Amino acid sequence: MTTFNDRATEFLAQKRIAVAGVSRRESEAANGIYRTLRQRGYEVFAINPHADMVEGDTCYANVQAIPGGVDGVMIVTKPEVSEQIAQDCVAAGVPRVWMHNNTFMPSSVSDKATAVCREHNITVIDGGCPMMFLDPFHKCMKWVLGVMGRLPAG
Repeated sequence: MTTFNDRATEFLAQKRIAVAGVSRRESEAANGIYRTLRQRGYEVFAINPHADMVEGDTCYANVQAIPGGVDGVMIVTKPEVSEQIAQDCVAAGVPRVWMHNNTFMPSSVSDKATAVCREHNITVIDGGCPMMFLDPFHKCMKWVLGVMGRLPAG
């Protein structure tokens, strides 16, 4: 059985990653993740059906609209939206999905979205945050959450 660290490392080893839930409001968590991935050299794609541009980049209505596809999708939306995005990932042939969970704010994790991913052999991380692997402050937070037993199960 793979661990959270294994799945996160494998997800972040990919170079074409979409972030669903990027907003016109730059202060949103999805935008912070998007910017960090872009700054670290990832080819990132913003997904938001209600915006044409975010963070100075083209924004796509859904995963299927991204030219050339992606290696993974980071979902940072309300849980009720996560299931549709998981279905979009199935339709687009996306092999990896990570549903964001902020310890102090609402989560993107949806049991239905997780089930959709598993049903279609999509590697899914249902919780946690990629920033725990990319940012020093968040790495400390990952350690604390690990001690508390609050990281996603393997």
